[in-house]
Amino acid sequence: MLKSTTRHIRIFTAEVQDNEFVPRDDLLTLDVDPDNELTWNENSLQKVYQKFDELVELYDGEELTEYNLRRIGSDLEHFVRSLLQQGEVSYNLNSRVLNYSLGLPQVTPEE
Repeated sequence: MLKSTTRHIRIFTAEVQDNEFVPRDDLLTLDVDPDNELTWNENSLQKVYQKFDELVELYDGEELTEYNLRRIGSDLEHFVRSLLQQGEVSYNLNSRVLNYSLGLPQVTPEE
């Protein structure tokens, strides 16, 4: 089973059955923010899935390799960072571990 793991994006060549991964060469499974470090709304989550579909489409017809999968994962991680910088997602301050791996939170000064 091939996989790509970044802080907020995990991609596997597998299918989830009964909470277990079953390897499949013809299917990619995307796990977004598995540690719940960010607060998501449905719109921002759908943007990640759409970007994932676009990136996978770019590699259509090419051999599925760990390198290509890691490139997709890295590009998605950068996309998540852009969503954070645009304020479309935010850090989950109730997360078990606060890790500002995408940059320090922006704080609006009080007037």
